[in-house]
Amino acid sequence: MHRSHSFRRLDRVTPGKRHTVHYMRKKGEMPHCPVCRAELNGIPSTKSRPKSLKSNSRIFGGVLCSRCASNVIKLASRIEHGEMKLNDIGIIQRNYVLQMISH
Repeated sequence: MHRSHSFRRLDRVTPGKRHTVHYMRKKGEMPHCPVCRAELNGIPSTKSRPKSLKSNSRIFGGVLCSRCASNVIKLASRIEHGEMKLNDIGIIQRNYVLQMISH
C-alpha cells in the first residue's frame, strides 16, 4: 500500500529517538481556472469531497471562474450577433465560446 505515490513519506523522530517513516495521504489540489489560473471559489479540494459537491450549478461551474465565464458569455453573444469574429478571440477562450454557441 505504501509503495504507491498516493501517500506522502514523512521522516519522523519518535520520543525514543528512533527514526521512522510515517505515511499520510496527500492533500488534494485546489481546482484552477484554465484561462486565468485563479483558484475556483466554492469548490473544495479534489480528494476531500464526493463528485456531486465538486462543481457549481451554473454554466461552466467547476471549470471556469465567474469572471472568465462571464467574459465567455459576452464573447459568444457578440459572435452570434456578428459584432466579432471567432478569430479575434484567444485560443484558450475559443473552445469555451464554441461550447457556449452550440449550447
